[in-house]
Amino acid sequence: QVQLVESGGGLVQNGGSLGLSCAASGRIFSIKDMGWYRQAPGKQRELVASITSRGSTNYAVSVKGRFTISRDNAKNTVYLQMNSLKSEDTAVYYCNAKIMSFTTWVDEDYWGQGTQVTVSS
Repeated sequence: QVQLVESGGGLVQNGGSLGLSCAASGRIFSIKDMGWYRQAPGKQRELVASITSRGSTNYAVSVKGRFTISRDNAKNTVYLQMNSLKSEDTAVYYCNAKIMSFTTWVDEDYWGQGTQVTVSS
């Protein structure tokens, strides 16, 4: 069984910074892309940033230059450093990873439980 466990998040003032982390655990054979999504009330879930196993990154236009995604392959962990936060960044942030486990031997999408990020103006 594979799990993604997120940490970080919380309440921060406009212009502040916050960091998120997400650790994958379980019977993991390999992890390909990892990423962060977010969902604000009444809106669809959207991609914030993603990173390949080799470190290539992709960002939503709205966060480019403010957010940085990184990963530690040895720890099966992905991070999201968020700077210059704005009220429109308020959302539940979800970690996502494409993982092949020893159980299924196919690439499957796994999701974290979500963590609330609130930016107060």
